[in-house]
Amino acid sequence: MNTDYLKKCAAKLLTEKQMSEAFLNNMFLALSGGLQDAYTYNVRDHVFSNAQTGNVVLMSQHIISGDMRSALRYLVPLVSFVLGVYISEEIHLHFKDARKLHWRQSILLLEVIILTLVGFLPEERNMLATVLVSFACAMQVQSFRKVNGYAFASTMCIGDLRSGVEALCIWRKTHEPQARDRMLRYFGIILLFAIGAGIGSRSAALLGGRAIWICCGFLLVSFALMFIREDLEENPVIEKDLTEIRQETREINHALKQELQEEHRELKESTEPRKK
Repeated sequence: MNTDYLKKCAAKLLTEKQMSEAFLNNMFLALSGGLQDAYTYNVRDHVFSNAQTGNVVLMSQHIISGDMRSALRYLVPLVSFVLGVYISEEIHLHFKDARKLHWRQSILLLEVIILTLVGFLPEERNMLATVLVSFACAMQVQSFRKVNGYAFASTMCIGDLRSGVEALCIWRKTHEPQARDRMLRYFGIILLFAIGAGIGSRSAALLGGRAIWICCGFLLVSFALMFIREDLEENPVIEKDLTEIRQETREINHALKQELQEEHRELKESTEPRKK
């Protein structure tokens, strides 16, 4: 294999220690997150699987109006989401040292199994379907919380949008490459989430309840990508190249930061009025 090509690919995809944080991996998780929300809203009685804030609002609305039966329809997914976060953390605590299969890959496999079963459920079981999707969503959002070292969520947009706009403001003021990189990654994740939602809406109209199986495909791609990290760790030559790439990246970032500070200082000195 061409060494230069390997280094270029590694620099782009594996600048972080874990593949679970690589942007490439989280692309498919964001697509999956958007599809899940569109699926439950369009196919399963207009209930959100990911955006629990919407469920809280709708549940409260029905409680105030005295419609407890409808309120229950939004309460159950909330409880399921809580259980999903709890189970995910338990799996993390018990299997964090597993060697053959990373604990996050176990989460993805469990999520694929759950969503596959959801695709077989008829409309009469919409409540159960929504509960299962909310459970799977919670496991995903709890297990994958960083992209290239930045905190993010693959199943909702509000936090990513806030962080992206914050990075935009910092970049416009300082022109730091790191702020620009962070901004692009957050907006990229939001765009992918929106694309996933669009795919979910369109596929729901064409495939009905089985549209959720497309989501399983995205998750399986993410599952497969996470094996790359294990293969690299077993190959000391490649691992050495990656270590060098990370070191070079840190040195370049440090040099760029110093250069920007120097230019900023020179610009400030040249614009200051000369003292008499």
